[in-house]
Amino acid sequence: MTVQSNDARPFQIGVPEEQLLDLPRRLAQTRWPEPATVPDWSQGVRLQDVDELCAYWRTQYDWRAAERRLNRWPQYLNDIDGLAIHYFHVPSPSPSAVPLILTHGWPGSFFEFEQAIERLADPTSSDGAEFHLVVPSLPGYGFSERPSSQGCDVHRIARAWAELMQRLGYRRFIAAGSDWGTSVSTSIALQHPDRLLGLHLIPPLVPPSLAGGEAPTARELAAAQELQERSQTESGYSAMQHTRPQTIGYSLLDSPAGLCAWIFEKLWSWSDHHGDLYEVLSRDQVLDNITLYWLTGTGASSARLYWESIGEISTWFSNSISDSIDVPTGCTVFPKEVPRPSRRLAERRFTNIVYWGEPHRGGHFGAWEQPDLFVQEARAVRRALLAADD
Repeated sequence: MTVQSNDARPFQIGVPEEQLLDLPRRLAQTRWPEPATVPDWSQGVRLQDVDELCAYWRTQYDWRAAERRLNRWPQYLNDIDGLAIHYFHVPSPSPSAVPLILTHGWPGSFFEFEQAIERLADPTSSDGAEFHLVVPSLPGYGFSERPSSQGCDVHRIARAWAELMQRLGYRRFIAAGSDWGTSVSTSIALQHPDRLLGLHLIPPLVPPSLAGGEAPTARELAAAQELQERSQTESGYSAMQHTRPQTIGYSLLDSPAGLCAWIFEKLWSWSDHHGDLYEVLSRDQVLDNITLYWLTGTGASSARLYWESIGEISTWFSNSISDSIDVPTGCTVFPKEVPRPSRRLAERRFTNIVYWGEPHRGGHFGAWEQPDLFVQEARAVRRALLAADD
């Protein structure tokens, strides 16, 4: 039995119509640059691709359809540590269900887990509704409140998530996520290990080098080289958001085309496809997420989490290990994810890995790109963590 805190306020998504009318007008007035001087994506998103997507956004995309889908599930706002946090709470009727908090990252949102929620909450599936699902938006993202002062880093968010789960009546739970969600979940294990049944990290963050002069395998070497290459050629966004989130924020809040290009590039670059992002994410899915950032005006506030935390978190997968985590841990490493640690590397920090999965498809947005594979992984991690808890 779950308990909904008296502080929780039911919430439904309903964006004012004037905002939806303003968006196509702004898109129609976009001042486009000339095409890049190369035919590929090496200078950034190609003009033809972002122009086509913005044209679809302006003339065919339907935000109200997204609202109708999302509003089928219970949503709330809850004031925690001075900020109103938006979250979906989909409890299961099953007495054996396990609480699971799913945390998204940047440039994602709760949309990353939409299809997974649909499957995991379905009581008619062969596995039943095995989870009490809690899917919050990070502070400064989606419909969660934007921080007005500094200090809202991943560790503060982790404490807020632990408090949220306590208010919902979940003394112990599984913390899962990718991107920032991996970091927040890991921080819960560092601060509140007694509250966790375990972790599900997608992927775990650990340095790519071995200790004691051990030789890397071919796969470990390839993963380390890919991480280094991405750091050199695709980390400009991170440097900007780490050092000057306010500066980039002016453009992201004022230009829907600029926001679209900023996010679309990362969705295209980080997903697992063969040259066509729409193989794995439809135009509508891509625009659901971008439109959420636009309508909530969170381009700057979401970037600010990099200013707060990326300096520390980047050391987790680049420097030597300074801590160890003994909480039972399940790990999922999608084949096009970066970083992409091996199990033996992960075990240097996470000392109690009870499940290791490597699905055959998927990139950085694994739950969004390959929801069926993600659901299989979530269920496998649940089984392994419950077995370890016996």
